[in-house]
Amino acid sequence: MVRDLSAVTQCFTGSLEPAAFHVGGPQEEALARLEWLVEQRGRCGLVVGAEGMGKSHLLAVAARRFAGLGAEVAVLSLGGLPAGEWLELLLDRLPLDGRSRAEPLRAWQKLENRLRENALMERTTVLVFDDLDRGPADAVEGIARLTAAVEPRFARLVVVATATPQGTLLVPEAIRQRATVRIELDAWGEAEVAGFLAQATSRAGLAAGLFSSAAVETLTRFAGGVPRVVCRLASLAVVAAAGDGIDTIDAATIERAWRELAPDTAAWTRADAAADAAGAAPSRVPQVRVVRRLWG
Repeated sequence: MVRDLSAVTQCFTGSLEPAAFHVGGPQEEALARLEWLVEQRGRCGLVVGAEGMGKSHLLAVAARRFAGLGAEVAVLSLGGLPAGEWLELLLDRLPLDGRSRAEPLRAWQKLENRLRENALMERTTVLVFDDLDRGPADAVEGIARLTAAVEPRFARLVVVATATPQGTLLVPEAIRQRATVRIELDAWGEAEVAGFLAQATSRAGLAAGLFSSAAVETLTRFAGGVPRVVCRLASLAVVAAAGDGIDTIDAATIERAWRELAPDTAAWTRADAAADAAGAAPSRVPQVRVVRRLWG
């Protein structure tokens, strides 16, 4: 029986910590291609995935691997940044010494100087930008300039960025054309979901086999293989199991959690109902809220 609900928070927190990252098939392929990009010093890589597909978590893990390859890495999330601040924030993430930071130079010149220093030391600089499609216009223009630059000081620069499929339309053509690799993050299949659940429950000290095979299949189908939704629904199913005093989460528990925690199941479209009856994923993924009855 699941009693320690704090373990659920630890288990399915959605943390960007590397220990919480599950390397499923799509993630393994993405990391391998990004490592190849850095090793070959391609100028730009673009990671494309819908909301909830784990792009930010992937970048956090990729940044550690880039550092392991000897690169100097700076990671900056562009979502919600006001105009005019991205370059200073990027410099804050680079290991400049006090003298370099205090120099009365424009921020762009400081960045170019750092890139030149690294190039002279034959060290690759990897600049990682999350949510490129949500960044301010000046940041997107500056990143496009970085990817298109051909001067020697940019010779060992690699730019990695993320965007949603719809957001790629907002990414400048200069960046898309310079992308040596474009990685499409696919949804998890049943095997990836099973692997994630096994890793997460083990990390939190929960019992092995907590989710039955039927529960894994049902969870994968209802969540559409979207990692963020898998995490949320799994967490709520564990809470439901704790409230019911059961030792194994079955398909019925997953289905009940999904239907009772949907904000307005009555508003599901007929297409959703038909897809569910046919064993397919619903066409949309509703958000969830806690229902008191699950704790009874």
